[in-house]
Amino acid sequence: MDLGIAGKTAAVAAGSAGLGFGSAKALADEGVRVAICGRDKAKLDRAVAEIGNGCIGIVCDVSTIEGAREFIAKATAALGHIDILVANGGGPKPGSFASVDIEDYQPALERSMLATVAMCKDVIPAMQSRGWGRVVAITSSSVRQPIATLILSNSARSGLTSFLKTVSREVAKDGVTVNTVQPGSHATDRIRQLYGESLEGAADGIPAGVIGDPMDFGKVVAFLCGDGAKFVTGVNVQVDGGAYTGLI
Repeated sequence: MDLGIAGKTAAVAAGSAGLGFGSAKALADEGVRVAICGRDKAKLDRAVAEIGNGCIGIVCDVSTIEGAREFIAKATAALGHIDILVANGGGPKPGSFASVDIEDYQPALERSMLATVAMCKDVIPAMQSRGWGRVVAITSSSVRQPIATLILSNSARSGLTSFLKTVSREVAKDGVTVNTVQPGSHATDRIRQLYGESLEGAADGIPAGVIGDPMDFGKVVAFLCGDGAKFVTGVNVQVDGGAYTGLI
């Protein structure tokens, strides 16, 4: 399926592995010129080579506002402009109401909410002026169904979801769509750290019976960036194999 975005440009945050990598690869396969970032240069270089299509690697840490803005500035300089932003990044540390201190909330909000707000502030106005743009944020299924051990992530990503929904309504008339994709368990480094290389038990509770493939996830992100999705904005797409149990 031709998504109609060949020749467009994309900045994919934290694109050297996992869901970010899957998203960058799917966009590059559609002919999009992609810039990705990561903290580990060797890992970043391997990802750039595998993504291909002129992918550009930028050593950068998007867990802070400063790092997020640095990535956008360098990606803009490398690509000329940014048509597509895929906002992504690692989550804050686990914990519960009882175990997490009040001091832990500010860095969690910066990492999982404000860094993306900063990227949006730096890319969306130019998208509006050109009359075309796509923002897709990779958040978490915990936004709909909070995970007991992730109170910091639940809180920060829920705030981000509200921000993006508000922005989507403000910029829709300018040809810019803003959506989120909410992943469940996928075969990423994080899941392997939790379950081991065999991933035994990782699919428990998932009706599909398996955990997700990051490359398939990336194709969902790419679809939302495509010309055929120009009337899709302000939505939160679950990609979790049916794990979420709610109705809406």
